[in-house]
Amino acid sequence: MAKIELIVGTTLGSAEYVADELAAQLEALDHQTQVHLTPELSDLDPKCLWLIVSSTHGAGDLPDNIQPFYEEIVAKNPDLSRTKYALCAIGDSSYDTFCQGPEKLIEAIENCGAQVYVDKIQIDVQYDPIPEEPAQAWLSTWQDHL
Repeated sequence: MAKIELIVGTTLGSAEYVADELAAQLEALDHQTQVHLTPELSDLDPKCLWLIVSSTHGAGDLPDNIQPFYEEIVAKNPDLSRTKYALCAIGDSSYDTFCQGPEKLIEAIENCGAQVYVDKIQIDVQYDPIPEEPAQAWLSTWQDHL
């Protein structure tokens, strides 16, 4: 089965909870998962699927726990040409920077050659106050292709 690296950007913990639920869903299908709350390049396998679960903080920024990872990507410009990724972004549409934080990370990894695996999901907590539910439904639509 597949190995999936879950990279989490969270401020208040909801993205972490979503990532844990997605990991459990994947493990139930016999996939191997690793959840990274303080990701570093040296801890991630570039040949695995990177499932990025992140909220937006402040004025369209990445959460503090994932900001150093973003900066490491930008500084080191690693070869991620073998890396596929999927994005689960969580935000609040009452802000004009809805789900923009994780887009900065996506731009950085794409500049290093990473390629999208599936279309992203943007979960709006205004309409989905329990974000793990739409995240799990999204994963269910493509989990059989891993």
